[in-house]
Amino acid sequence: MIQDKIRVLIVDDHPVVRRGLRQLLEEAGDIEVGGEAGSAADALDQVRRSRWDVLVLDLDLPDRSGLEVMRDVKLAQSDLPILFLTVASEDQFAIRALRAGAAGYMTKKTAPAELVDAIRKVVSGGRYVTPAVAERIALHLDKDVENPAHESLSHREYEVFHMLASGRTATQVAESLHLSVKTVSTYRSRVLEKMGLRTNAELTVYAVRNGIVS
Repeated sequence: MIQDKIRVLIVDDHPVVRRGLRQLLEEAGDIEVGGEAGSAADALDQVRRSRWDVLVLDLDLPDRSGLEVMRDVKLAQSDLPILFLTVASEDQFAIRALRAGAAGYMTKKTAPAELVDAIRKVVSGGRYVTPAVAERIALHLDKDVENPAHESLSHREYEVFHMLASGRTATQVAESLHLSVKTVSTYRSRVLEKMGLRTNAELTVYAVRNGIVS
């Protein structure tokens, strides 16, 4: 009996990256790239229309962040493993992504064979983290280690922080997260208080210095 191939949906806004990933993964023999998406809207549409074995997702998309996409994907297909593949630093995003439900997190510096192994692992029900992320998780378990200010934020607070630091207005954040502007303002106040900052400009400076936005 021939085993079905692992069906992958690649979500990345760069066509060259998608093409390279398709070629790399299909050379593995047991993986089929069944679809590609260059935006959050396209990705969600394909998830709702078809079943996938794994979603390989970039963190930075033109219309929404990967963390937002993951939340909506889980509503459409709760058991779909999501593997982040991004240029964003593991130090800044890996643990938050894993806490939010990701099955794995890798940077685009990853060796090709490692990506193939990661896909096989998350499809089989496991989680995939690099040694660097595993060490970071271990440090988080040590209560004596002082963590960066943004790591004290809840998942929703972090979403608001990331969007505001990226230059979005409160109205844009509200529309993206399906919240009222008043609720976003409340989250903004909590974020500023927790992080010891005063303005959106200071949020942006902090985010740039910590490699959260470019």
